[in-house]
Amino acid sequence: MKLLVATRSKHKMSEIREILHEVSGLILLDLKAVGIEPGPGEDDLEPYDSFDENARSKAEYFHKLVGLPTVADDSGLEVDALGGAPGVRSKRFAPSQGLRGQDLDDANNQHLIAQLKSVAPVSCTARYVCVAVLLGIREEAPLICRGEAPGLVIDTPHGKGGFGYDPYIFDAEFGATFAEMSTDEKNERSHRGKAFRAIGEALKKQAL
Repeated sequence: MKLLVATRSKHKMSEIREILHEVSGLILLDLKAVGIEPGPGEDDLEPYDSFDENARSKAEYFHKLVGLPTVADDSGLEVDALGGAPGVRSKRFAPSQGLRGQDLDDANNQHLIAQLKSVAPVSCTARYVCVAVLLGIREEAPLICRGEAPGLVIDTPHGKGGFGYDPYIFDAEFGATFAEMSTDEKNERSHRGKAFRAIGEALKKQAL
């Protein structure tokens, strides 16, 4: 089975490949692999205030373009002291414009820490959220899978792995930030790991 993963993030695609590697016969394709070049219209695919709606918007758009079974996710960080922000705006949290890659991650992290400078560390509770939407498997309705991973926002980064906010999100139960975890450890505990393992279980049933 070929499955289009509607993302341009190399980090995210790598994680999803690791999470779904046990699904026998599954061939994962990213947007570049199916010949879809970046376009300005993609910036308008996440206009909603919920992870569910944004993920479904992306899945429907790219499924119509390609015709393959498609999975898309929307994910982000919800910080309790900020009323759930940055939430669905996690990738675009910093006021800086036009940044990409590590520069964008750095700006988002700096903005997050600045927003929390007057908040006591014990109150910096947060959670990663991922909602994955799978379309185009036979004639079934879209499958929506949600994963959450709790953590604390710390003001000093630790670890060289992961991406995004990972160096600043401490998993108290595990005793490390998400950037300090190995790939297997992160996939076991992360929001994306939980959501995409549920997607994987659904795909396994389709193969029976």
